[in-house]
Amino acid sequence: MASKLISGLHENPIIAAINNMAAMDEALQSSVNIIFLLTGDIFTLKETVERIKTSGKMVFIHVDLMEGFSKDATGVKYIIEEIHPDGIISTRSYPIKMAKEKGLIAIQRLFLLDSLNLDSGIKAVKTCRPDAIEILPGVMPKITKLIAEETKRPVITGGLIMDKSDVIEALKAGAIGISTSKEDIWSL
Repeated sequence: MASKLISGLHENPIIAAINNMAAMDEALQSSVNIIFLLTGDIFTLKETVERIKTSGKMVFIHVDLMEGFSKDATGVKYIIEEIHPDGIISTRSYPIKMAKEKGLIAIQRLFLLDSLNLDSGIKAVKTCRPDAIEILPGVMPKITKLIAEETKRPVITGGLIMDKSDVIEALKAGAIGISTSKEDIWSL
């Protein structure tokens, strides 16, 4: 299943990160293959996921950010078993483990604020073994390279990606994909 993510990123390394539903039509019409859903609620999530999948794109739900769902294992299980995304994103370990057990692609999101976050993030990844890692902010080529080497996992960068040069630098540093909510980057 993770090979589907990697092949989609080889075709187009840009990921549309949807943090407001007003951007959905633009994402669906763009050339991106993958959408990271960073907004949604218990009433609209299933329909949104079906719409994205019908358009031929993969959809990953950031389970930590969905409204109306419990942040415990039951809420995550419901999203996995009833909503049927291609994968999930989480900063926490147990959703990553649950997704992998259920055959979904699991992406662990790491917020890197300092060297302590970096060290604990690498340890968490080595323990959980997600299919990929998303690091934020994504404009740290040295750190991107270090995490890819240390974890032996595909790395996606996101956050503070401002333009084409940020995308190029992240890819040169070893990222396989770049997630961004900047619509003008979706068409690069």
